[in-house]
Amino acid sequence: MSSLHTHAPHLTREEILAGTSKPVAAWIRTACLVLSAIGLLAFVAGLFLAPDRAWQSLHFNWLMFTTVSSAGVMFVAVQRITTARWSRTVIRFLEGYVAWLPVAFVILLLLVSVGKGHIFPWTHEPIPGPEKQLYLGNTLFFTLRVLGVYAILTALSVWYIYTCVRLDVGHSPEGGAKWARSLRERMRRGFRDERREIHSTHSLQGKLAVVLGFAFVFGWIVLAWDLSMSLDPHFFSTMYGWWVFMSGWVAMLASFTLLTMAWRRHLRRDDLITEHHFHDLGKLCFAFTAFWGYITFGQYLVIWYGNISEETHWMRLRLMDPWKGLTLSVVALMFVLPFFGLLSRAAKVYLPTMALFATCTVVGLWLHRYLEIYPSIYGAAANLPFGVWELAIGLGCLGLWGLCYIAFMDAFPRMRVTLITSPYRDEVQVPVDPKTMEPLPAHE
Repeated sequence: MSSLHTHAPHLTREEILAGTSKPVAAWIRTACLVLSAIGLLAFVAGLFLAPDRAWQSLHFNWLMFTTVSSAGVMFVAVQRITTARWSRTVIRFLEGYVAWLPVAFVILLLLVSVGKGHIFPWTHEPIPGPEKQLYLGNTLFFTLRVLGVYAILTALSVWYIYTCVRLDVGHSPEGGAKWARSLRERMRRGFRDERREIHSTHSLQGKLAVVLGFAFVFGWIVLAWDLSMSLDPHFFSTMYGWWVFMSGWVAMLASFTLLTMAWRRHLRRDDLITEHHFHDLGKLCFAFTAFWGYITFGQYLVIWYGNISEETHWMRLRLMDPWKGLTLSVVALMFVLPFFGLLSRAAKVYLPTMALFATCTVVGLWLHRYLEIYPSIYGAAANLPFGVWELAIGLGCLGLWGLCYIAFMDAFPRMRVTLITSPYRDEVQVPVDPKTMEPLPAHE
């Protein structure tokens, strides 16, 4: 992807800050508050009327929003690993995903403590095999493992985004949401000259991004085993963890595309967010849609030709009523429609079609997460356990996620103004020692 066509057209830092600081519309914030209230009321009512469904709905919605948000931070880190320049004007829209992760930790704490008996069948049913008894039988080990892995992943994610934001806050005039004023003051403390800060931040991010990459892959494999695959203690798949976090990855790219469209329209900055960005995002959505199809079919194919009952029952169940219709819908929404729909360049840069296929992917992942959880709990059910609890709590999580995202975007510069406007912005392509400012060997 081209890295040169997205530089700001000779705008100053002050002009970009002023031109991208338009407040989020009040109705959007109100809508998020209303959705959050609906979800909270539904969950509280569900604790009395249908506690199993309430906790299970919160669980699969947690997986939906948290895998997407964590993947968003990882994609930001990938931009550093590849020293990408094409995304400088839009990547802050994705950095805001980090705001959900600390909130998600609190929800996860409730899920694996108060709610685990309503979610995980193995907490009150026999666990097959000594190995799985060892891994799942000790609930304290399970709880500490899940919370510990997620805490490490969240801490690294917050730290990485902190370094990104600090570089822009350091030389920008004070402004933004009041809740983050002390945080912005802390970011400015010890801030040195711009050139040195660009290089020292780039150097630190190079190390952090790699560590975060390992934590993201390993962490989500463990979390996928514990929070999703373990719901069916008889089933196991070595590809399952990859399948879970890569499905979140492709939906992250789709939601990022939708938000980039929304921000361009809201800020009216067609000069900073161009057709090239949507072409690049469309290519990424297409590529990872193909990859999702590859790992999904790859997992299915291995299970099919292996023909081992411990594996085949998982797939067979989801291809039976009442789950079959949703399973085929997920395949259509996450692969068939976006793959064939985004083949052409025109479909990627024409925003209505790009928005349509991106929405298909996001909705498809929501159903994907549902199908990971519910069939494993309910088995060959007579009726589809899908209704007001799943919808209302899902809307509540959407509203809460929106409030977290808006809070972040209101608190910090909306674009990476330093790396857009600084005369030293492209020196990072040839790394230097941030202490001596002398060039490092080409291999860094």
